[in-house]
Amino acid sequence: MQEKIEALLTEIEQLTASTAEEVEALRIRYLSKKGIISSMMNEFRDVPADQKRAVGMKMNALKQAATERIEQLKNRFAQKGSATGAVDLSRTAYPVALGTRHPLSIVREEICDIFKRLGFTIAEGPEVEDDWHVFSSLNFADDHPARDMQDTFFIQHDPQVVLRTHTSSVQTRVMEQTDPPIRIICPGRVYRNEAISYRAHCFFHQVEALYVDKDVSFADL
Repeated sequence: MQEKIEALLTEIEQLTASTAEEVEALRIRYLSKKGIISSMMNEFRDVPADQKRAVGMKMNALKQAATERIEQLKNRFAQKGSATGAVDLSRTAYPVALGTRHPLSIVREEICDIFKRLGFTIAEGPEVEDDWHVFSSLNFADDHPARDMQDTFFIQHDPQVVLRTHTSSVQTRVMEQTDPPIRIICPGRVYRNEAISYRAHCFFHQVEALYVDKDVSFADL
C-alpha cells in the first residue's frame, strides 16, 4: 500500500487545471467522501499492525498534499478573476465569516450542563502528571501493564512523570484538597500509547464522576 501512496503522491504533485471547473472536478476525484483518498482510508483497516503507523503517516501526508495542491490551483483562478474584474470601492464589505464550534466541545458542554443540573461541579487538572496521582494513589501494582511504556507516554527526563492515562488523577487531587461531601465530574483529554488508525488515536476525551458523602450508594448515581 505504501507504493500505491507514493505513486498517488507523485500524481497529485503534477496536477494541473485550465478552468475553475476542472479544479472542482479534481477536488471531487481526490478529496470527496467517495474520492480516491477516502477509498484508500477504507483499505487502511487491512494494513498489518506493524505497518499501521508508517502507513498512517503517509496517508496523512498524502491528504495534506492533495489539499494544498488543489488549494493552489483554486487560488490561481481566484487571483485571475480578481485581476480582471472591476472593484466597487463603494460596496458594503462582506460580513466576517465566523467559525463553528467543534463537535467535541459541543458534546463536552452538554455533558457538563447535565451534571451541573444534578449538583456536580466541574474539576480539571494537569495533563502532565506524576506517577503518584496517575497510578500509585489508585492502587496500581508496580507490575501493572498500564505502567509499561507500550501503554503509557513517559516524560524522557523524568520517568516518574507521564501523560495522564485517565482523569482519575483529578479525583485524587480534589480529595487531597477538599473535605467531603464531594460531587464532581472530571472531563478532559487523556493519553495512551496506542497505534494510530482511523478508529483509534493516541489521545481521547474522558469524563469521570466522583460522589463522596455519607450514606451514598450506587442508587444515587
